[in-house]
Amino acid sequence: MAEQIEFDQAHLTLQEITKALENGRFVHVRRQLQDMEPEDIALLLEASPRKIREILWQLTDHEDYGEILDELNEEVKDALVSKMPPEKLAEATEGMDTDDLAYVLRSLPDKLSREVLAQMDAADRLRVETALSYPEDTAGGLMNTDVITIRSDVDIDVVLRYLRIKGELPEATDSLYVVDGSSTLMGHLTLSTLLTSQPDVQVSDVMENADDAISVDTKDSDVASLFERRNWISAPVVDENQYLVGRITIDDVVDVIREDAEHSMMSLAGMDDDEDTFAPVIKSARKRSVWLGANVLAALAAASVSNLFEATLDQMAAIAVLMTIVPSMGGVAGNQTVALVIRGLALGQIGDSNKKQLLYKEAAIGFLNGVLWALIIGGIVILWKGSWLLGSIISAAMLTNLLVAGIAGVTLPIMLKKMKIDPALAGGMALTTVTDVVGLSAFLGLATLLIK
Repeated sequence: MAEQIEFDQAHLTLQEITKALENGRFVHVRRQLQDMEPEDIALLLEASPRKIREILWQLTDHEDYGEILDELNEEVKDALVSKMPPEKLAEATEGMDTDDLAYVLRSLPDKLSREVLAQMDAADRLRVETALSYPEDTAGGLMNTDVITIRSDVDIDVVLRYLRIKGELPEATDSLYVVDGSSTLMGHLTLSTLLTSQPDVQVSDVMENADDAISVDTKDSDVASLFERRNWISAPVVDENQYLVGRITIDDVVDVIREDAEHSMMSLAGMDDDEDTFAPVIKSARKRSVWLGANVLAALAAASVSNLFEATLDQMAAIAVLMTIVPSMGGVAGNQTVALVIRGLALGQIGDSNKKQLLYKEAAIGFLNGVLWALIIGGIVILWKGSWLLGSIISAAMLTNLLVAGIAGVTLPIMLKKMKIDPALAGGMALTTVTDVVGLSAFLGLATLLIK
């Protein structure tokens, strides 16, 4: 509900700003943008047509550019930064967290990214290059190198005095990390423990073990699952030698969860989750035509099956009327299973140890539903068309297709994942093709053999 209010407010603000721009009230718009939070400006930019977006970007305070870029989806961000000189982009990203800056730089062309890095001071450049050295979809690519470390052999009072001298803590800090002289992670000290312990107590006596350490090469989806299950606010990241290299915070994990959800939703339609709502027509049409072409091939495969039984269809109009029922039921049942399996794969609930049990379960569900709906549809056809033979044929085809749909709904996503193909993107289409082909083959094949 709160999110809907934010979107409604963004569109109301967009209407007001568009009207002000049409009237030439640029100073008014600039002041209005200065009163907005960076994340709200990012939402406003994404909701704006391209021409208005470019004007708004020019009117936005340059000091907010970095935070706004971090909130934008990739396609909108790329369009904006492509027109910024490297020195301006480096200036805009000054003060950004390492992980956020790495996210922005990854999407830039290599030449522009190197030019931006060249504009930074040596310390910032080293931190960002370290983050960029890890794949984007791993804990290393997700982490922030801004961490506070302490030694285990000091008193709580020393730690408190150190923090007072430092003056501020990184965002989402709930623990201080305890390391030895070689930066090996030994454990962590929560802020609540720090504040409630006696000043003369040593850190080693009250610190907790480093059980929450995440390996630097852990997949970001696995990181999100860990945070969700264990209710973490932050977690340390270590390399293969257990050296502390950074930390991951809950705000970054929320972004991962949101991006995964958007990816799954958009993949169902064969679209890019970062696609700009107001992208150029030709660019959008070109992207979508690829998916449409794949669906045409799948439809032709199903049509070719019907073509094999053209003579049967010419002889009996009732078969032509009923032939869409079986593949349609199989498609619905199979897509239910595909959705379940894709979710299980994403949450790490399905693996080599349990996929056979899942296959047996879904096959059994397909069989039971097949029997139920074979009897129902068969009975309807017998009453409607007055033919026991036609009712028996569609019943047998229905049972066959629903059983196949259950089996295919499990096996196809798992096979696609092993082939490094996104099941959310291709699973539904592959399943529909299978159920269309099997359903039509079973129904029309039996009709050809039995009806004379």
